[in-house]
This record gives sequence, C-alpha cells and structure tokens, in this order.
Amino acid sequence: MKIAKELYQKYNKPTPRYTSYPPANYFKEVTDYNAVVKAIKDSNTENPQNISIYIHIPFCGQLCTYCGCNTLITNNKILINNYVDTLLKEIDLLKPLLDDKRKISQIHWGGGTPNFLPIEDIQAIMNKLYAHFETLPNAEIAMECHPAHLTKDYVDGLVQLGFNRLSFGIQDFDDKVLDTVNRQKPLLPIDEIVAHIKSYPQISLNLDFIYGLPFQNLSNYEQTIKRAADLSPDRLAVFSYAHVPWIKKQQKSLEKFGLPSAEEKIALFESAYDILTGNNYIPIGLDHFAKPDDELSISLKTKQLHRNFQGYCTLDTTGQVYALGVSGISQLTGAYLQNTKSITKYIKAINEGVFPIEKYYFVNDNEKLIREIIEQIMCNMYIDFGKLAQEKNRSVAEIYAITQVDFKTIKEFEDEGLLTFDKDVLELTRTGQFFMRNIAAAFDPNMKNNQKSFSKAL
Repeated sequence: MKIAKELYQKYNKPTPRYTSYPPANYFKEVTDYNAVVKAIKDSNTENPQNISIYIHIPFCGQLCTYCGCNTLITNNKILINNYVDTLLKEIDLLKPLLDDKRKISQIHWGGGTPNFLPIEDIQAIMNKLYAHFETLPNAEIAMECHPAHLTKDYVDGLVQLGFNRLSFGIQDFDDKVLDTVNRQKPLLPIDEIVAHIKSYPQISLNLDFIYGLPFQNLSNYEQTIKRAADLSPDRLAVFSYAHVPWIKKQQKSLEKFGLPSAEEKIALFESAYDILTGNNYIPIGLDHFAKPDDELSISLKTKQLHRNFQGYCTLDTTGQVYALGVSGISQLTGAYLQNTKSITKYIKAINEGVFPIEKYYFVNDNEKLIREIIEQIMCNMYIDFGKLAQEKNRSVAEIYAITQVDFKTIKEFEDEGLLTFDKDVLELTRTGQFFMRNIAAAFDPNMKNNQKSFSKAL
C-alpha cells in the first residue's frame, strides 16, 4: 500500500474518530436526573434489544505516557475493594430498569487495566451479571489485558468464567520504545502466554499495537509487526497515536523525545498494512485486521459490520451498551449517558442509590440517520443511499439534505481515487479506507462550522 504524500498532507487535519455520533465532546452536563433515568427505561422499547455491558476498571500499576484513557495509578487495596463493591451495587441499581426478556450479547471489560484486579473480583462481578441477566449462547465475553499482569492461572480463571475473547495491549515489541513511554514489560514471554491461550480453542485473541510513538522507525516497527503476524492472532489492531496533550497532559512529556512526522507515521502504517495483508489478514475499518474466517471478516463481506465504543462487532453481538464504572458511556439508541470520571463521586452516588451520570446527549431522528450513514462508511466502507431511503421511508434527496453533503467534495474524493459514487451507491477504495474519517466527516453537518477540538485524522 502506498499513500500519496499530497493526500495525507491535505487530509491530516482535526477530524472526529466517530466512535459515536455526535462525538463525546458534544455531550452536555446533566441538569435533569429524571430525564436520564427515563432514557434508560425507554431503551427497552428500542432496537437492538440485545444488551451489551461495558465495565470500566480505571486502575493501573503505572501510567503509560501515551495513554488517552481514564485511569488511576494506585495500589490502594481498600479503594480498589470499595470500587468493586460499588460496581456490584451499580448492577443491582441497573437491573430493575431493564426488561427481563432482554438478553446479554456482549460483556466487555476495558480500562485502565481490567486484569489489574484479582481474579476473585472478576468472578464476583461476572457471577452477579450471570445471576441478573440471561446471556445468549454466542455472547462475546471480552477483556482488554495488560501482559504485565497476566499469568497462565489468570487466563485459566477467565476461561472458567466464560471469557471467549482476550485483547493484549502490546503496543510495540521494542524495549526502547516501551521504556520511553513508561510501558511495563510483559510478566511472561508473549510467545508463551499466546501459546497458552491458543490451547483453548474457544478463545479468540487480539493483539493491539500503536504507531507514532517516539523512537519508532520503519526498521524496528516492521520487526514488531512481523513478529505479531508470526504469533498468528485472530485479530490485530494498529492504532495511530493520538497526541492530545491539551486533554492528557502527560503526553506532553513525549515531545522532548521527538514524535514521528505525519510522513513517517504514514510509512509505518503502510508497512504494517503490507505485512499483515501479505499474511492473509483482511483490513477491517481504519486500523483493524482479521483472519479471513473471523466473524469480522465475514460480516464485512456481507456488509453487516457494526461498531461501538468497545470496537468492531457483528450484527449478532450488537446491543445497546450499558456502561458500569467511572467514565463509562452508555450507548443507547436514543441517548448517550456518561458516568462521572471521579471515583469519589461515583462511589458516593451509587451508595445513595442514584446513577452517577454527569453528562448526556439525547439523539434526535436526523442524528440517528447521520449516525447510521457514518457507521456504514466507518465499518463497511459502503452505503446504498437508495436502500437506506427505502428503509427510512424518506427520499434520497431528503437524506442528502439532512447530511448537508457537498457533492463537490464527494467528486473530489472520487477524482483522488478514494471512493466511487454511482447511482446513490458510495464505496470506498483501498486507499480511501485510510481516509474514511475524512469521508465520513463530509456527511456530518456539525463539521460545516466546527468549533470542537479533535485529534488529527492521520
């Protein structure tokens, strides 16, 4: 894969990542608690009916300086125990608001470092969920794991609790890169822990990497990705480092080491893309790769791929997301509800029997339509506006008017070889896949006069 320099220079500008629409920086402060509780109840009448549970564990052993997540560096066992107890209470608080007929299709643990918790805490929370909700037979039970805190016994414990997908945040195999960004080394050799996971045929493995960090270059990054491909995980993710020091102040410290230029970052991604596709991985969305027989690859082929805050998923595992823990964002069909980022406020609210929701956004019908268009572009790289118009009982012209799309921009994308657009069917090319955030933004009316801050597209 080779991306023209003039294209990435042109399109490397602040653009939403579109993990939600509207993005999280459009959320508002809660002023009417009853309204947000009503939004949870109203979700029972909306599709999808499946329930997706997200559990946020903010704790980490040390701070990775590139990190953009909501984390807390602590070894305070009392605080951690209080947090776990509060999560159990939050499940009890949520359960009465959800219809008993609804079933869990996905449980996703993120952080922070979920496996920083003792396995007994994971067991207590999972058992509480299993006691309160019925889980679909094909439900995806996933955890983001830090190899620095992962043992074979811990993996065995997760398997016994029904986990069937594990994701390792490796980021890079180069020690100098890891030391520079303050990333703890794996507790066990990666090859050894991967081999142990593969001894369980029901477990799907994902490996995560980042490009754009100090001291990454084409030579050492190629070695990292080749080693990753040799490990043969079911999926890999190659994320572009988002440098947002105005939000995450610790990222500022990386600037003294020098960050790769946009041109250097593109070269890193091009190399990773060529290595992974050369090993028969299928490109998924902007930065994921999956084996041809993986459910994501199959869903992409049938244009049934979806995405939420937790990543890409299939139609079968898609559900409205109910988030537990600090900073968690519930992603309902009609609303986004974000918990407080303060552990103190979180624990206090739950102990008082109220949801710790601090921010919200109620999605109107036009925004739901725009969200679906953007999701199709970001997931399936394809959208048939004629078919969408029939499904929504609207005219194609009305849909275009709602998005405020400028067809001169679409024609420009087409002339640059980023997409094809014929008879109201838009499809991204392989090169266009790299610019999908920019293409999606063309259908976002909020970007016409944008005043929000976003990371650069590339």
